[in-house]
Amino acid sequence: MIHGYHVIWGVYGFWLPNDPRGSWSDFVYAWELARFGRATKSLDRVATEPGEYAVWREAAQSALKYPAVSLTGRQALAVGQGFARLVSKSGLTAWACSILPEHVHLVLGRHRYRIEQAVNLLKGEASRRLAEIGLHPMARYKTADGRLPSAWADKKWKVFLDSEEAIDNAIRYVEENPVREGKPKQKWSFVRAFTGIDAGGWVTYH
Repeated sequence: MIHGYHVIWGVYGFWLPNDPRGSWSDFVYAWELARFGRATKSLDRVATEPGEYAVWREAAQSALKYPAVSLTGRQALAVGQGFARLVSKSGLTAWACSILPEHVHLVLGRHRYRIEQAVNLLKGEASRRLAEIGLHPMARYKTADGRLPSAWADKKWKVFLDSEEAIDNAIRYVEENPVREGKPKQKWSFVRAFTGIDAGGWVTYH
């Protein structure tokens, strides 16, 4: 029985569909990127030579329609504020969260929303908060009708969590993720402590 999810998604330009390390994509839709190789769909991360990969990544990112996004500390805080707003409105349960410059990790309890819908709503609320306070990474590319390109990658990665052990492991991984990148642990007001799985059976956490 699924009780939660570990979801990860990147910012725009972080993990490209033809990334040599593997990707979640079946096709390279942007013609600007097609000359850098075919889609590299893989369930496992592919080992690459760091120097060669750095050269490939720089060249591929330079071909994107917009510059690749990297969230500043203030932007990450705004993203967290957006997440908090969605959690408050929806009753979504978040057991862990880390917001890094190029990607986001969340551990979420099962909800009445499908996980795909929950992720889209989180992205949307974070984007609105960034725009509200003038920190949206794509602000300079606003269209004539006021639309902003998305600061987020289209794809996401998700792991279904079906036991207390799996949830505990995911929480620990997410909490330690900033430390692995040389940053302090993060604490967010909308994250609640995981207190175990209800023995009563099918549960939605809200």
